[in-house]
Amino acid sequence: MLRRGMLVLALGGLLGLGACSSVSYYAQAAHGQFSLLAQARPLDDWLADPATQPVLKAKLQTVQEIRRFAVVELGLPDNGSYRSYAQLDRPFVLWNVVAAPELSLKARQWCFPIAGCVDYRGYYSQQAAQDYAAALQREGYDVQVAGVPAYSTLGWFDDPVISTFIQYPDGELARLIFHELAHQTVYARDDTPFNEGFAVAVEELGLERWLAARHDSALTEAYQRYAQRKREFLALLDKYRAQLKDNYDSDASDAVKRERKAAIFAALRAEYATIKSTRWNGYAGYDRWFAMPLSNAHLALVGAYHDMVPAFRRLFENSRGFPDFYDKVRRLARMDKPARHAALGDAPLTTGKAAPETFPTDTIGQPKRNAGGYHPG
Repeated sequence: MLRRGMLVLALGGLLGLGACSSVSYYAQAAHGQFSLLAQARPLDDWLADPATQPVLKAKLQTVQEIRRFAVVELGLPDNGSYRSYAQLDRPFVLWNVVAAPELSLKARQWCFPIAGCVDYRGYYSQQAAQDYAAALQREGYDVQVAGVPAYSTLGWFDDPVISTFIQYPDGELARLIFHELAHQTVYARDDTPFNEGFAVAVEELGLERWLAARHDSALTEAYQRYAQRKREFLALLDKYRAQLKDNYDSDASDAVKRERKAAIFAALRAEYATIKSTRWNGYAGYDRWFAMPLSNAHLALVGAYHDMVPAFRRLFENSRGFPDFYDKVRRLARMDKPARHAALGDAPLTTGKAAPETFPTDTIGQPKRNAGGYHPG
């Protein structure tokens, strides 16, 4: 496994220095990670095993094709990640806790020695995540606990394919693998919007090329329908995120803000029901997002995954292919955060080509995946 001993030492140092709560948290993170790795077997072993179900074999073969495409066509890391498979006995590999103040959309941050500061905290136990979320609620935070199907360890380990996402449609499977490998390519500490914007841009660019190479019109049309629903869902969230921000930034009393907040979330839920019944023919893929009471925590990370994607796509259009694009993003990642955002948003590095006037907006990533203090995808 990649640099496994180094990460063990890093975790060991933390356990020696932290408070009791930190010891418990990092212990569960280390145990969860090593337990996952212990269950992983090479894809070829699963494919050669007569006990492996044909449906699973077909999916694992698709993963191998996606993995080759990622290296050859997208220039993503040619390492041990996504070349093994782990069968888990739970629906998610871990659970993320996201928190935001009662009258703000700014997510609370947690800081870790490997990933830096991020806007979520992951647990390999759903009960542990819920217990921590309950403690935050007692402090007055809006909280969401969300199941996570996949995450990236940023190359510290050979991340396996997991049963929690192997049955995704082929387009979603490719998108997810491209996204997670992008995190192994470039990562800037303490900058979730930059990291997620880059990974979402890579997943979109990669998926467009992967679908074109498949020459499968049915697969492409199915994914286009999925992507259109995702665009409409994100537009819906952006609409109500803006209303909430206006409310919280207003001069109204806290009592009035709370009333408006409740009304805005009720309107969001009602409009979703209308879209689902009138435009999506009852498609229920987002029902789980609405299953619990809505709060600021549900919307706190939406912008982190999508706001910077157009700028990254513009930077790609001004690049000579993927290696040149990655080199430019690495140079940005070495800047301090304000300079990085200014350079990406206002003056992207160019190769002499004119920047396009408009940018694709089919942002299809979603808040997800965090590695108990390592790094979310």
